Amino acid sequence: MENKKNQAFILLGSNLGKREENLTKAIIAIEKFAIVSLKSSLYKTEPWQMNDADWFLNQVILIDTELEANDLLAVLIKIEAELGRTRGNNIGVYESRTIDLDILYFNDLTLDSELLQIPHPRLHLRKFTLLPLVEIAGDHVHPTLNESNAQLLAACGDESEVSTLVLL
Repeated sequence: MENKKNQAFILLGSNLGKREENLTKAIIAIEKFAIVSLKSSLYKTEPWQMNDADWFLNQVILIDTELEANDLLAVLIKIEAELGRTRGNNIGVYESRTIDLDILYFNDLTLDSELLQIPHPRLHLRKFTLLPLVEIAGDHVHPTLNESNAQLLAACGDESEVSTLVLL
């Protein structure tokens, strides 16, 4: 029996410590269980709904994996912990972090459980998510909003500053 390959778009973010190094270490850890088939540029992004926080570096990757969605989430949470992410007890409060790994899409799955929502429920509201996502998958259609990532970006009202980071 052949193993099924699943595709997932993952948003990586870091605003504590050596941000670029944190993203690189997360990708190396992800490559232990998945094939990274696409990577966006790095983006320097204004903190979203956070006061007095350091700016983030964000990146979106596309992976191929044999893991199912809930198993992927468990592995991503483990990677976050290994890279120094501590989660506060305030659900819904945004806090600075060494690494954040969010599943944006998983195949064309729609899932709404206590632990995991796919597609990511705020994907269409965040320019820091949409810009790198459009860079690598502008034509990908959101399975519940029925619009492409490029269309979602064009309609996004987020006015926070997001710029491509040019590495020398």
